[in-house]
Amino acid sequence: MDNQRILLWAALGFLLLQVWTSWQQDYAPRPPVAVTQPGAVPATGGIDQSEALSAAGATANDIPEPVAGTSTAVVSNTAAESAPGGEIITVTTDTFKVTLSSKGGDINSVRLLQYPTSLETPDDPFVLMNDTEAEYFVAQSGLQVQGGEAPDHHAIFNVEQTEYMLAEGQSELRVPLTWQSSNGVTVTKTYIFMRDRYLIDLEYEIQNGSSEAMNFNQYRQLRRKPVTDDETQSFIYTFIGGVVSTDQDPYEKIDFDDFDDVTNSSKTTGGWAAIIEHYFLGAWIPKQDETNTIYTKSLSSPQRYIIGLQSEATTVAAGTTGNMTSSFFVGPKIQERMKAVAPNLDLTVDYGFLSVIAKPIFWLLNKIHSIVGNWGWAIVGVTMCIKLIFYKLSEASYRSMARMRKLQPQLASLKERHGDDRAKMGQATMDLYKKEKVNPLGGCLPIMVQIPVFISLYWVLLESVELRQAPWILWIKDLSLMDKYYVLPVIMGITMFIQQKLNPAPVDPIQAKVFMAMPFVFTIFFAFFPAGLVLYWVVNNTLSIAQQYYITRHVLAEK
Repeated sequence: MDNQRILLWAALGFLLLQVWTSWQQDYAPRPPVAVTQPGAVPATGGIDQSEALSAAGATANDIPEPVAGTSTAVVSNTAAESAPGGEIITVTTDTFKVTLSSKGGDINSVRLLQYPTSLETPDDPFVLMNDTEAEYFVAQSGLQVQGGEAPDHHAIFNVEQTEYMLAEGQSELRVPLTWQSSNGVTVTKTYIFMRDRYLIDLEYEIQNGSSEAMNFNQYRQLRRKPVTDDETQSFIYTFIGGVVSTDQDPYEKIDFDDFDDVTNSSKTTGGWAAIIEHYFLGAWIPKQDETNTIYTKSLSSPQRYIIGLQSEATTVAAGTTGNMTSSFFVGPKIQERMKAVAPNLDLTVDYGFLSVIAKPIFWLLNKIHSIVGNWGWAIVGVTMCIKLIFYKLSEASYRSMARMRKLQPQLASLKERHGDDRAKMGQATMDLYKKEKVNPLGGCLPIMVQIPVFISLYWVLLESVELRQAPWILWIKDLSLMDKYYVLPVIMGITMFIQQKLNPAPVDPIQAKVFMAMPFVFTIFFAFFPAGLVLYWVVNNTLSIAQQYYITRHVLAEK
């Protein structure tokens, strides 16, 4: 068996898997996306018109069922039920620009100031959340109560001001919104922003000015539109959908198509609920000693997907004040930051079943970057380290290939002697291997052992937000995008061609032609891959060529 054949087919199989998953992402049937009627204009405050028109019918459906011990119907501010929008509050910190609405206190948009949309527009921050029809993704929260009124995300809050900015030297910014019921209950909903953080704290202060105790619970949810083609990448599959962490399962992905599944509702202590995309996420995080029910649902007209957390009821006695808190993480999937926020939140950087290998690789990549200060050179460094770790295995593989190469003339002679008689050809070949003490499988195992490492590094480079818009040298300005001049893919194809020349050619002329075409096929595939991934393959192939050339020359020189 030719180990080059195993390596090529394994790599081709991996590439075909990526193409298939990408095809499924691009062309598999999806729920229809509601289209705003021609001429419709978003209402004042940024709420899209289709959302406003369906508000009356959606009100009962976009709030979770009340928890046990509360009333079967939540009474909201009556005037708010038909209100299309509210005042807009703008909050600017060193990390993002956020807009809140006085209607419900929703987080309607988040712009990440340290992450430009593209290198061509460095002053245009990436929009992670927005309440427009084309980009709809918002964070909602509210209270529910037994036998009274409570401010859900349709209620209208009073605001002190509409502009907040974190000043130089200021570490904390508090944005209060207030609401009052007809029976004397006052709720202050306060968002807390901190310097250099992608975490927004949420506090409810409930002043029960009524004459009786009341049972309150809070809910927090994310609401998003369906995935569209412009959010996906060709040949590269990355998950966009819901993710939850519970005390039973630290990381569970939920496709939007499954949001209507009743099994998605479960109780947990701690945990979190999120919607993620390639490099970024939004996640509601409760207190880790708090028991919540995680729920999902989907709405139509327009199509929306909701994932959220609902707390158990808390009693606030008459004449007293109660407090409820939560946190909302919204920003890039930086592992160290997420680890500090909540258990298992860093798992949203999803390396799949090879995480046990991928995490040390990322650690090494990060360490090398801290020294060289360039993610491109860090990839080169990681590749060299991996080659060094597997040097002895690679050496055994290349020695086996070199010995096989020495037998090529004799194998060709056997082919001419036995023609198309496969049985005699196979027996004669095995006799030759036995006589020359060559193990045809000797080069296979070392290559197979390294394949999981190669795949793990692939996921590390694909999932790491650190590589987004990270330059290397010259024309490579963004390692997360394809090489627009196709230089790296062409070099990769050339190195692959040279490697084939160093390997023993198949005796079968048809197989030989197929393998000669493989470098061209792989060059086309890799032309659409992120430059960081192609850089790894170029460096790996170059080091392999040098090592294989030296060993082949040494073995062929042996008498």
